[in-house]
Amino acid sequence: MATQSPFSFLEDVFQKVSTTFQPPAWAVEEVQRRIVLLLNHVLMQEPEAMARLARQQGRVVLFHWREFEFKLQLTPAGLLDLAAPDRASDLTLSVTELSPLALAQATLAGDKPAVRIEGDVQLAAEVNWLADHVRWDIEEDLARLIGDAPAHGLAQAARNALGTLRRWLTPARGARE
Repeated sequence: MATQSPFSFLEDVFQKVSTTFQPPAWAVEEVQRRIVLLLNHVLMQEPEAMARLARQQGRVVLFHWREFEFKLQLTPAGLLDLAAPDRASDLTLSVTELSPLALAQATLAGDKPAVRIEGDVQLAAEVNWLADHVRWDIEEDLARLIGDAPAHGLAQAARNALGTLRRWLTPARGARE
């Protein structure tokens, strides 16, 4: 007997909201700019990542999931910038999992989402390297703001909460069919 997920109602709500509510273009662009700032902050902590991206300067990567698109251009400094909407992409990465809940579960389990890759193979290899090797050391950034001991305590509490959430949301490997 198949049991229904207790979160299936969230799936339905997300589906209804995403098809009826479309945020204004200026809000989408502002959120994308903030994401670019965060990504560049993380990249600036990894000189190897910046060097790899600098070799691909001017290239455009399009990230796509459902109706959401995010187009980035690689700069000569090895950082990211929003690409003009009319720029053709050199690489398109489309997340194939449509369910936000399934995507969250896979991410919490430590799995990469399934992605359809179209375009430049070398650029795809560089993006894959970034996904595998670049991590945000949020504890270090917090330590600059509040000190080492409080930052460590907050980071440890967040890791514990994330671990609990991961165990709660991720079905046991043997229970999957």
